[in-house]
Amino acid sequence: MIGQDVSDTVLAVSLLLAAPCAGSFAALLADRFEDDDTDLWGRSRCDHCRNALLARDIVPIISHIALRGRARCCGKKMRPALLFAELAALAATLWAATITSGLVLGLSALLAWVLLGLSLIDLRTFRLPDPGTLGLVLVGLLLSVAGITGSTLDHAAGATLGYIAFAGIGWVWYRWRGIEALGLGDAKLLAAAGAWVGAAALPSVLLIGCGTGLLFAISTGLSQRKLTGQLAIPFGPALALGFWITWLHGPIFF
Repeated sequence: MIGQDVSDTVLAVSLLLAAPCAGSFAALLADRFEDDDTDLWGRSRCDHCRNALLARDIVPIISHIALRGRARCCGKKMRPALLFAELAALAATLWAATITSGLVLGLSALLAWVLLGLSLIDLRTFRLPDPGTLGLVLVGLLLSVAGITGSTLDHAAGATLGYIAFAGIGWVWYRWRGIEALGLGDAKLLAAAGAWVGAAALPSVLLIGCGTGLLFAISTGLSQRKLTGQLAIPFGPALALGFWITWLHGPIFF
């Protein structure tokens, strides 16, 4: 028992240390996906002067604090998005560490980091890349096959229903209004949620996601003074939040 407690503590500390790095990488993915840059392992560069950054300038969170939010090379203010991503990954991992341990904690942290990356990409480009969404579908189904999350049939049904529901709604809305309200990326992300939490928990994912998305749409519309039916907002981040909360805490109906 003591040995298990020690291993759980070591895992939790390791994940907390790794979390800001994962958040930094998620922000990098969003930047390079927006620029259609496929070189994910190239040197990080200043957003303003494009000079290559030194290793000491890209230490997550610490570098931002040490440099007081300004680039060492040109002195211009760094974008807050990078620090936000690092802190968000750390906060999500800490959240998971307070209520889970062992394998579930590791899975929860990895899920949070992938969802963060997908959310940042969607916020920047209104796209959810297939490697992220379909990768989550595959992992979710494998977890059920391994007996970690529950019945394989239930989780396969969740993935299928999630995709069909959103793809169908998107198709009907497009045929009716001529507007692409829901992309297939959203359908694949809901399928991933179904693969991880099962068919019975999908209403919880949708309730949290739709509620969050509605609040975001209203606040965005009010801030831009154009609260209309034509306002485009990325739904991926809201859906990811519903996915994450339902995975971590279970369906909100029970």
